[in-house]
Amino acid sequence: MQKRLLLAVSAIAALLSCASASYAQSILNLPRPSQHAVVQQRVGITDISINYSRPLVNGRQIFGKLVPYGQVWRAGANENTTIEFSDPVQIEGKSLAKGVYGLHMIPGENEWTVIFSKNSSSWGSFSYKQDEDALRVSVKPQAGDFHEALTYDFDDVKPDSTLAMLHWEKVAVPFRVSVPVNDVMQADLKSQLRGGVQYIWESWDEAANYLLASKSDLPDALKYADRSIQLESRFDNLMTKSQVLEAMGNKEEAQSYRGKALEVANALQTHFYGRQLQIKGQQQEALEVFRANIKKHPNDWITISEQARLACAQGDFDGAVKQMKLAEAGAPDAYKPAFNGLVKRLEAKEDINK
Repeated sequence: MQKRLLLAVSAIAALLSCASASYAQSILNLPRPSQHAVVQQRVGITDISINYSRPLVNGRQIFGKLVPYGQVWRAGANENTTIEFSDPVQIEGKSLAKGVYGLHMIPGENEWTVIFSKNSSSWGSFSYKQDEDALRVSVKPQAGDFHEALTYDFDDVKPDSTLAMLHWEKVAVPFRVSVPVNDVMQADLKSQLRGGVQYIWESWDEAANYLLASKSDLPDALKYADRSIQLESRFDNLMTKSQVLEAMGNKEEAQSYRGKALEVANALQTHFYGRQLQIKGQQQEALEVFRANIKKHPNDWITISEQARLACAQGDFDGAVKQMKLAEAGAPDAYKPAFNGLVKRLEAKEDINK
């Protein structure tokens, strides 16, 4: 009896010794065979981050052998592979709340299951529990270029989505991450505009222009433009309100605010507005803006360039060259190269208004 007890105690001591040695190794900062990596991607203003360790092939057969088919796998090495989303997303069309998730996978010859677990702090998949799943999606593996080290990256980046990819050996496993960018932005704008930036006219004007460009919420865009004007009436926010009203179909009021904007515009602001009209193909309207600008600021370097544009529109290239050279001579250094290019185009009798 005493002998059996001594043997048991010895066995426990040996196990504790091994556990202690293993634990000591795990808490020291030493090189690991499977090295740590982080890969990140931003979609809209949503950050996506994958934190993982990179096992090597080392001449082994990976999928179906080292990593068995049909079993939950840590999708990396060492601690949990984790994936973090700073905002709510959709994975393969299925909704997932923002947060940090343990990333696990179940490999298969023709189909893989990608698992997002609420538990992100375990060691690998050894203590994985299915009842902690936040989401499961099925995806198709693809043949890929050989990767010695397991690699995650992001491909096919679009304004509202990206393709997260696992690569190892000659297998690639993709899953699509989509972001409701406009919804996220509208909520984030409301949050940002409660901070110190709420007292600056530029902040509200930027918000209005974002919503205008995205066509996501024109009533809010109008409110933001009005708030900007209340803080400080400027050419920029008056023109923004005009453009929002135009997009909402209120053409008469849009024209009124456009007129107010041009009344307070400096020569350069008016010129850029005229150029925007030209880019949109509204040549006659643009030339009228240039004429009004010349009358208001007859000796400004930028309106001298507009005189060249008017001469060009009438086919008077010699007169246009003369005026553009005068504009180039009086322009700030930053503009001289562009004006020199316009002179050369006019000398070649090219219509610079198109």
